[in-house]
Amino acid sequence: MASPTLAAQLARAERTKKLKAVLLTAPLLLFLLLTFLAPIGALLTKSFVDTEVADALPNVTREIKRWDGRALPDEATFAALIDDVRAARAAGTLAPAATRLNYDVSGFRTLLFSTARQLPERLELPARETLLAIDPKWSEVETWGAIARAAGPTTSLYLLGAVDLKRTADGRLVGAPREEAIFVQVLGRTFAIATAVTVLCLVLGYPLAYVLASLPARTANALLVLVLLPFWTSLLVRTSAWIVLLQHEGVLNSALLQAGLIDQPLEMLYRRAAVYAAMTHVLLPFMVLPLYAVMRQIPPVHVRAALSLGAPPSTAFWRVYAPQTLPGVGAGVLMVFIQALGYYITPALVGGPDDQMLSYFIAFYASKTINWGMAAALSLALLAATVALYYVYDRLVGIDRIRMG
Repeated sequence: MASPTLAAQLARAERTKKLKAVLLTAPLLLFLLLTFLAPIGALLTKSFVDTEVADALPNVTREIKRWDGRALPDEATFAALIDDVRAARAAGTLAPAATRLNYDVSGFRTLLFSTARQLPERLELPARETLLAIDPKWSEVETWGAIARAAGPTTSLYLLGAVDLKRTADGRLVGAPREEAIFVQVLGRTFAIATAVTVLCLVLGYPLAYVLASLPARTANALLVLVLLPFWTSLLVRTSAWIVLLQHEGVLNSALLQAGLIDQPLEMLYRRAAVYAAMTHVLLPFMVLPLYAVMRQIPPVHVRAALSLGAPPSTAFWRVYAPQTLPGVGAGVLMVFIQALGYYITPALVGGPDDQMLSYFIAFYASKTINWGMAAALSLALLAATVALYYVYDRLVGIDRIRMG
């Protein structure tokens, strides 16, 4: 039995070894934190952090927190708004607040700037009457409700909007108007397209991987080059090739016309089928490679033993061979499905308006309307749905059963 002194020395040596391992990995962990986790975290916080209106209009946001949301606010709140609008216009900070309020109520930006321009230098009437004389919208509870919802420091506007809900002035949750309620449908479409592409990749990739695994190593390696060939070109180039193939005067239509199989060109581009074809072509290697790696390790004697014991070929395949490939199937399905969920370029180029996935709207809000809150909320909704699906997969199948080879 080791003496206490020897045990202490061993423990100290083990701690030193662990500390060295931590120090060696610290630069990589710090790099990942600064370049990957921190930017993602900063983006996702924009889905609920809300300070634009409170920074520009501090007095009215403080006063309106005492408002019950039923009738119009009191005179002090109207007066606070006038003071804040004057100060924000002079400081040049009115635009961010106006833009944020316009996300909630359309036309609020115009209302706020119009009010700022028409405010008299000295009030001859009470604050309430002054604002109502400038624009009757200040007599609407919903106008003040938008200010109350934007009073900060957090908001549910973007997260609720991502699931087609909104909060009224008195705090009730209601469904978004029909013309604005699109995101639940888009999220369902995103999962439907990703599922269809995953199934297509599995249907095409499984027999291909099986054939490769059955061939001699030299021949299989040569054919694997063809599977890896798409990785040698950019995603944009591969997607553009499908446009050339499927467009109205494209290669495929020309070939069908020359063969006499059709009388006029088919409309194949900007259809859901074009999205399926292009995405399957791009993602197929991610299904084939893990399947091939797992199948290559399955001893052929297992199937031969089943056949020698009298099992039909189909029974030997499904009862002996296929179950051993499930770890590769799980890895391929997860890799293809998770990547398909975030596709943007391919559906945008070969799909129609009804084929755009959630990433299209994330890019739209981030680059076109510069609504980072909504872009972050949609990103968080997609991330949450993916994590939930990953959890269900783990409970039903088990992540520990996944193998890449």
